Amino acid sequence: MSTNETPPNPPETPADDGHAAGADAPAALQARLAELEARHAEVADAYLRAKAEAENTRRRADEEMSKARKFAIEAFAESLLPVKDSLEAAVALPSASVEQVLEGVHATLRQLASALERNKVVEVNPAAGTKFDPHQHQAISVVPLPADAAQDPNTVVTVLQKGYLIAERVLRPALVTVSAPK
Repeated sequence: MSTNETPPNPPETPADDGHAAGADAPAALQARLAELEARHAEVADAYLRAKAEAENTRRRADEEMSKARKFAIEAFAESLLPVKDSLEAAVALPSASVEQVLEGVHATLRQLASALERNKVVEVNPAAGTKFDPHQHQAISVVPLPADAAQDPNTVVTVLQKGYLIAERVLRPALVTVSAPK
């Protein structure tokens, strides 16, 4: 092709007079708009329902947490009622012999120990020679050991007062005396 030749004519296209395909366009757009508006209304309704359900679930959970806090001690208190009943029965018998009172005290102590055990309250009563654990024991004093003692340093010598754990958390440390380091 030389510079003075004219380019070939583009292919012919049908004339767009605005009536053939364009006449259906506004109706199609109106239908599409109506369809999208309906879909938007469905999605908005589903969103509002989900939001209300989430708020209701949160409110119910808050109420249950409040009740759980309020009545958390209910099972523990219920397990202590027989202990109270036993103590009241002992007080109601002023003419009981010492042996009867002692027997009643032992029975009541067993009830109390059982109630504590059911509620996951565990006794901390380390044996002599147990390594001192500052997480479960509280050293009241440090005692020197004789040179011929077989006990290791920093171990429990005696327990002055038992400690208690509740669900592996220290409720009260055991009060102990500890052997002095050498």
